[in-house]
Amino acid sequence: MRAHLALTRSGDVDRIAKVKQALTDHRLNLASHSFSPTIMGQGTEIGEIVIRQYLLIRAGGLELNHALLLALGEKDGRVVFYLPKEWRDVLEQHGFKVAHFRSSVLWKLYIFAVWLYGVLQIIKIAFAGMRSRQNTNHKPKRHVFFADLGPGNLPQEENDSQSHDVVSWYLQWSDRAVGIKEVRHAVSKARPVFVGGVEVLPTKKVLPELAGGRAVVKYLLWGLRASIIAAFDCFRGRWWHALLLNEAALAAQVRAQPTDFLAQEYLFHNSSWIYRPLWTYEAKKRGSAITFYFYSTNCENFKRPGGYPQLGYGWKAMNWPHYLVWDDCQADFVRRAVGIEANISIVGPIWFQSSAAVLPRFVSTAVAIFDVSPMRQSRYSILGVDYEYYIPEICERFLSHISDATSHLDVIMLWKRKRTLGAMAHPRYRYFSERLSEQEHVVLVDPDISAFRVIESSYAVISMPFTSTALIARALGKPSIYYDSTGRLQRDDRAAHGIEIISGPEELNGWLSKVLAEYWA
Repeated sequence: MRAHLALTRSGDVDRIAKVKQALTDHRLNLASHSFSPTIMGQGTEIGEIVIRQYLLIRAGGLELNHALLLALGEKDGRVVFYLPKEWRDVLEQHGFKVAHFRSSVLWKLYIFAVWLYGVLQIIKIAFAGMRSRQNTNHKPKRHVFFADLGPGNLPQEENDSQSHDVVSWYLQWSDRAVGIKEVRHAVSKARPVFVGGVEVLPTKKVLPELAGGRAVVKYLLWGLRASIIAAFDCFRGRWWHALLLNEAALAAQVRAQPTDFLAQEYLFHNSSWIYRPLWTYEAKKRGSAITFYFYSTNCENFKRPGGYPQLGYGWKAMNWPHYLVWDDCQADFVRRAVGIEANISIVGPIWFQSSAAVLPRFVSTAVAIFDVSPMRQSRYSILGVDYEYYIPEICERFLSHISDATSHLDVIMLWKRKRTLGAMAHPRYRYFSERLSEQEHVVLVDPDISAFRVIESSYAVISMPFTSTALIARALGKPSIYYDSTGRLQRDDRAAHGIEIISGPEELNGWLSKVLAEYWA
């Protein structure tokens, strides 16, 4: 926290972000012939990007931010963190002092730990196959699989509205996989439901277990060979095979499956945008579609007076084979990240989370408000943000201005927070929220309720820049703006996706009055 405060005061708040961007772009000095096909499989030809992606999520996440801030917060502080030599050199190029010996020891211990975990993963998969009653003669129904979902991302029984979850969106999408009978996910304790004749049901794991003794023996022989190669390479300084042994175990599991046992399509969302799992290359080779979809559009950095900054951490390292985006602006974002050759489908707003909770009743005209809850300082400091906007002062000003305007015009402020306030929310914001929610014209909405339902019940929408709700409102034909209470944002920022940016109470009051007059006309 002390280091973050010092960076803010010095105007160098984006220092951490610049390092993370450099790690994203820095190609590892790994020759193509240094990758073992036994371990890398279908990822052999693009081994460098696979390894860089995995490093970014395993060694380049928030823990690295924490280590960098610790070094900055101490006099003559040095970074002590498990990183390969190349990445430690990048840190030094950005002005950080690095404790190379200690970091090298930690890196070697980390590599040994992940190698051991990979060996255990191989044994675990083999034993699961031995216990499995799966029969290769009984083919599963044609299905798709959604990765990394939660209970709120599944179809809900809603009395007053359609369930706006991602599975329901997919099943009404005209370009979904053809002839599927099931949608599978890994949400534990979820009960099977039917949506439009398609069963939505949980499964314990993303990949089916090995079927038959021959497949298990073949897999164990592969595992023995791969473990030896990875261990031997470690002694030669080639750490990447040990790093990926756990992922290689899953890829080998896919290779051992009959093609009909795999899903017709595997879908991943933009909360895990950096690393494309190694096994997906094998699945794609065997005919499965691999699709990456955006459930939100708030992915870009704010434009500065001097122009646009670099893309944020990890985006330029993506290499998904198919992207589902909301509009042309997001398609342009993907092309700037991965190249003009990206395979992109523009599909409009993608539903993601829904809830069966009842929408509050109100007797007056309502304007829907969507803000961003600021995190407590201890958590926020570690995020390494490069532009200070989602902070308590600005969030409070955003809500206060809107509260004054809606109260003056005698309309309901239908306020849906981004998430339930918990221990991670800033205490100042929590206190302010409690006081604001007591106002007569303010109606709080359960954060789990779909933004679609809230917007459908409103006559206009005001969103904090640059949340996705403004685009949902536009798609639903509702007047929609971004409100910038600071006047700092650039009105032509492409991150707004063409949504008008209103600055200051005077403009806000004028826009609300105009929209209300048109509503009652």
